[in-house]
Amino acid sequence: MEKRMETLEQIKETLRETSKLVPDIVRAAVGLEHHYQTVELPHDDGCVKSFAAAFLRPQAQEQAHGDGEVQQAVRMESASCYVPDHDEDAHFVHDAAGVVGGYRRRVGVDAGAFSRGLMTSAFAQLVTAEPGTPVCPYTLLERAYEETLESGAQGGWAYIGDSAFAVLRDGRVVVRSVQQQRYFNAPYYLGGRRGDEGMTVGMVGEMKVRRGDVVVAGTDGLFDNMSDAELEKVVQIGTALGFSPKNMADIIGGTAYEMSRCLLKDSPFAVEWRKQHENEEGHFYGGKVDDITVVVACIVSSDS
Repeated sequence: MEKRMETLEQIKETLRETSKLVPDIVRAAVGLEHHYQTVELPHDDGCVKSFAAAFLRPQAQEQAHGDGEVQQAVRMESASCYVPDHDEDAHFVHDAAGVVGGYRRRVGVDAGAFSRGLMTSAFAQLVTAEPGTPVCPYTLLERAYEETLESGAQGGWAYIGDSAFAVLRDGRVVVRSVQQQRYFNAPYYLGGRRGDEGMTVGMVGEMKVRRGDVVVAGTDGLFDNMSDAELEKVVQIGTALGFSPKNMADIIGGTAYEMSRCLLKDSPFAVEWRKQHENEEGHFYGGKVDDITVVVACIVSSDS
């Protein structure tokens, strides 16, 4: 079943409910204690942190599949959350998921239109494919990119460089996409003009997944504000509490949103900014405000 981007009203509702969506135990786990909201929980800092820690104890590792074992058939249950700032992200979720970020608008350039056109083309190719036809995400995006250029859509940029994904198993990141950038804060991109960087800069790969794995994909608004260790904590708590993919996506998106506007806690972007500018005047602290797209896919048994 395909899932399109939320409507504007749905996005506004997500923003209105952000504080309610993020449990205090998640805030405690990622260092957002000053955002405590839940009245049912004691607001003693040590108490809430202890409660959060109970969900973060090492989980029993599943035994690896032996070479002679028949692996269980699995399927993907997915959902997404979009929290806009300048509204240039676009995404859809299907058997394959695409997440695209956009370069901030310049005069006469609508990055949002380009990224949405890219996703529309990719989605159309996916749903018109013959049932059972293997789909290569790299080829899908390459064809969509060419069609978007041919369509005469207004010029802009669609990043492939700073959107990212992580595969978590037993609450730990086991596969993480490699950051693609020329230098700090200058990611590779798909350009709206012939001759700009194309799909040759993209990276492609595959891995086997198993029941219980959680795949989190997102634009830079997520990963610039939430570290892998923090993402692990949120997923561990969400798994322990039985969150659905939509719950998980909303919690991750809501937490990243709070982090992006927090001046009391450093984001991965701020830490890297100071490292790259240590010999220059000026400082960057706290989060990085941006569009935030989160796609969560839970790998479950085909029989469930």
